[in-house]
Amino acid sequence: MTEYSNSHQKITRYSAAIALAALIGCGEKLASEQSQHDTKQTAVPLINFENNGKPYTLTTDGSVSTRVITGMDGQALAINFQPEDDKPAVTLTTDQPWQWSDKKEINLAFDASNTGTESIQVYVSIHNDQGDASHYSVNIAAGESGTYYLLLAGKAKDADLGFKKSGIPAWESSDEMAYFRYGNPNMDLSNITAISLSTRGNLKPKTMLVDNFRLRTNPDYTSAYREKYVDRYGQNANLDFPIKVHSDEALKAIATAELEQLAKSKPMDDRSRFGGWKDGPKLEATGFFRTQKVDDKWWLVDPEGYLFFSHGLANVRMANLTTLTGVDFKDESVRYVDPNEVTPEDSIGIVKVSDAVRNTAYIASDVRHDMFSWLPDYKDPLADHYSYRRKDLMGPLASGETFSFYRANLERRYGETEPESYVRQWEKTTLDRFVDWGFTSMGNWVDPAFYPNQKMPYFANGWIIGDFKTLSAEFEVWSPMPDPFDPEFVRRAGVTIDVIAKEIQASPWCVGVFVDNEKSWGLREGSVSQRYGLILNALARAADESPAKAAFTKALQQRYQDIEVINQRWNANIDSWEALAQGFETAQHSNAFVEDLSYLLELLSEEYFRVVHDTLAKTLPNHLYMGVRMASWGMPEETIKASVKYSDVLSFNVYEEGIQPKAWRFLDDIDLPTIIGEFHIGATRENGLYHPGLVQADDQTDRANMYLDYMNSVLAQKTMVGAHWFQYVDSPISGRAYDGENYNVGFVSATDIPYPEMVKAAKQFNTELYPKRFAKAENTK
Repeated sequence: MTEYSNSHQKITRYSAAIALAALIGCGEKLASEQSQHDTKQTAVPLINFENNGKPYTLTTDGSVSTRVITGMDGQALAINFQPEDDKPAVTLTTDQPWQWSDKKEINLAFDASNTGTESIQVYVSIHNDQGDASHYSVNIAAGESGTYYLLLAGKAKDADLGFKKSGIPAWESSDEMAYFRYGNPNMDLSNITAISLSTRGNLKPKTMLVDNFRLRTNPDYTSAYREKYVDRYGQNANLDFPIKVHSDEALKAIATAELEQLAKSKPMDDRSRFGGWKDGPKLEATGFFRTQKVDDKWWLVDPEGYLFFSHGLANVRMANLTTLTGVDFKDESVRYVDPNEVTPEDSIGIVKVSDAVRNTAYIASDVRHDMFSWLPDYKDPLADHYSYRRKDLMGPLASGETFSFYRANLERRYGETEPESYVRQWEKTTLDRFVDWGFTSMGNWVDPAFYPNQKMPYFANGWIIGDFKTLSAEFEVWSPMPDPFDPEFVRRAGVTIDVIAKEIQASPWCVGVFVDNEKSWGLREGSVSQRYGLILNALARAADESPAKAAFTKALQQRYQDIEVINQRWNANIDSWEALAQGFETAQHSNAFVEDLSYLLELLSEEYFRVVHDTLAKTLPNHLYMGVRMASWGMPEETIKASVKYSDVLSFNVYEEGIQPKAWRFLDDIDLPTIIGEFHIGATRENGLYHPGLVQADDQTDRANMYLDYMNSVLAQKTMVGAHWFQYVDSPISGRAYDGENYNVGFVSATDIPYPEMVKAAKQFNTELYPKRFAKAENTK
């Protein structure tokens, strides 16, 4: 390992660096038909719809219909996905399982044509005989026909680049690569039994033709596709697009023109001081935000008593816009974590690294360091935008140096007349944009620097972290679930909320408080272990080591009195309550056992919400508790039931094309105000990015139209009082440092240039927001 001092250009490769092979072979030739694209690949037919096609069985689930018709140079399967169900699906099951596990470089390709008038994000899934599945998706524009493929195996798939899988296409092709979405990315490819196609949260009918499913060998490719593709502005160095910047002078000129335009802007005419609807009914004014039901619809009410609907952008901060450079330091002091910290790693801002620590730098990952065509020398003025991540959720590095191209671009745009004056200008410009674009509030994850503002309402947030007991689940995303029965969790909740209270200073501009985000409660649908993994994990532990287990044992004993009742319900042979307290595991899941798991999940959930609610009520009695922003995939009925007892507003993060009425009908029965904490739509056209995000549009115009459709679906829901787009700024093209997100989900680019299509759509929606929301609407049931 070789040390260096001042310049990234002088770093010598570290022997533990990660690299792809220079050239990857295709493997054995497979004799078959060729798809029409610009690289040679050989393919083996799997399913087509000609009379002599391979045998398969077709089944459908939900509001979808199919028929074989003449099209696409032969017979093809026509699919009509209707919006009556949230996840309509078509499954093609082979009569003889496919064996792909011995193939080293393969992709699954198919031909498709969108015969409708809107783009379609189609999910393509492969299933094996073990019940495992891997799910991908691709967007097909209206009228578009082509070949689409899923990268199933190969060195390009296996390479850990530090951002979301299926990012950069590894070879040039007119075919379009699908993005891995969820499931098992490394599933066993022996005995593949089925291919399915589905949609998620459609608001309108979607139609398409599909044909010619085939397994192809990957073409020859080198590692060049992921080298030096990030330019000095954090943009794609290899592609041009409408808002690409080529010089500092151009960046300054764009900034100057925008500031002149914003200086002429003013709030929309129908807005109250706090962004409520001053042309609408005037209700009781309490001096703080509250909720009220008006004409069978839930509303927020602003401090002056005007109806208020919260619409804005979330993650208005620069804390998690840095990207890993591939450099790390041998000096362990840079990785020290204070046990009393209240800020999660991905929310920490710029961390200054001392010269002494920098003198121990080395390249820990070639694959990361080679992505950049430019990084500043440590003596460069832009070196102020280096930072550090002590822990990463994913990627080839457990920790490492980061750089913020976004902050560097702000300094280029506005200059620096005093320390970080460009940050102050950014804060002012951001507020002016929100007003000009017609938003009524900011969303979650707002930099506390915005809290004193008196132009735009906001939501405060906190994440309860600390050295308390946790529970593990089969399906975990961000971190293990806190054990809310642990007294240390209760103490840390108080510490977190005390910090929030100090930051917001009882401001009436704070609408409410979100605490935590997308906790791993369990899946809403799935196997017993996927739904109740937290409870199974707790039951397996000893009560003296797990507060949750102790609480569960006590609750069950009070509920059933006699341990023999438990034995009968669980098909178990537990000697005593003391034996149960020592730990219990079983693979038998009787209906009665599942009922008790459900009871315990509700008990666990209720304790969590009670602790947070009671602490907030004591410390911030005038501010709304906005809930925990449950992910739509992780919102078990038991957890929702518990949250209803303690939340002023329910919150869900819903990454689909919209709020599909049937899927969200249960909210009408709950009848509480609800807010969408996160949603977004992205594209990879016209911006140079390689990943669209969780919901994919075709291009920026389609993206803007889908945004409008989503927001109108929210307005149609009687319980929904707002929706927040995630996020303000695009993710770094090379992936944000903590979790690798590299999405086109911003209203502004990495150079802080607004996407004109999104701005136009936002102004259109926000101009009509209040009259449209207040209008009598048809019942959505």
